[in-house]
Amino acid sequence: MAGRVQDKVALVTGGASGLGKATVEMLAREGAQVVITDIAEEAGQALADQLGGAARFLRHDAASEADWRRVMGEVKEAYGRLDILVNNAGILIKGSIEEASLDDWQRLMRVNADSVFLGCREGVALMKAGGGGAIVNMSSIAGLAGKDDYAAYCGSKGAIAALSRAVAAHCRRQKYRIRCNSVHPDGVLTPMSAAAYPPGLDPARFTIDVDPMFRACQPQDVAAAVLFLASDEARAINGLELRVDSGQFVMSV
Repeated sequence: MAGRVQDKVALVTGGASGLGKATVEMLAREGAQVVITDIAEEAGQALADQLGGAARFLRHDAASEADWRRVMGEVKEAYGRLDILVNNAGILIKGSIEEASLDDWQRLMRVNADSVFLGCREGVALMKAGGGGAIVNMSSIAGLAGKDDYAAYCGSKGAIAALSRAVAAHCRRQKYRIRCNSVHPDGVLTPMSAAAYPPGLDPARFTIDVDPMFRACQPQDVAAAVLFLASDEARAINGLELRVDSGQFVMSV
């Protein structure tokens, strides 16, 4: 199945590390020209250099409307089109409904949800001019099942799921041939999620490789789901919430 996104142009926000980096690497390996965007300039440029001609890096605050317009303008100028958009940039802040501050809520909504709204809006504008494309929005299992100690985070990720369905419905009604789906991981071994584990505890001890009852998986497991939804293999899949959670959700209800 090599070359599953051959010659497609992809943009991945938050692409310098974690899930974004794994997604960038997988899309490039499968033939895409990948635009890596992030506020982490050094890491993003290093990844682009590592991938050579398959990637380029653009500094990008995904929650900034002006930055989105600048980045999309550069993509259009360089490639003439956009085939795949992965809205992956995000942050994690812990706090129950009694502990979370309004500042926490607003920061999470800005980085996690505003960025996806802006990405979808600007992505649809460029994709429809090019005949279509695929948008994949990175949500979380927390956007479907509440986590008591991450109230504001759950709200931001739930907004992504609902927005993705609305975008999918709109593009279908307008006959744009633009698909929009959301991915809902849980327990992925990334630097961001590792920070949520108690100090001194090795998250790698709790992966599905050790025991299928555990919940943690590798970033590549999520990137594989993104690759599928971005590829033409998923051409009939639109408005889906795809859980990548090792069955955590179904065993908790």
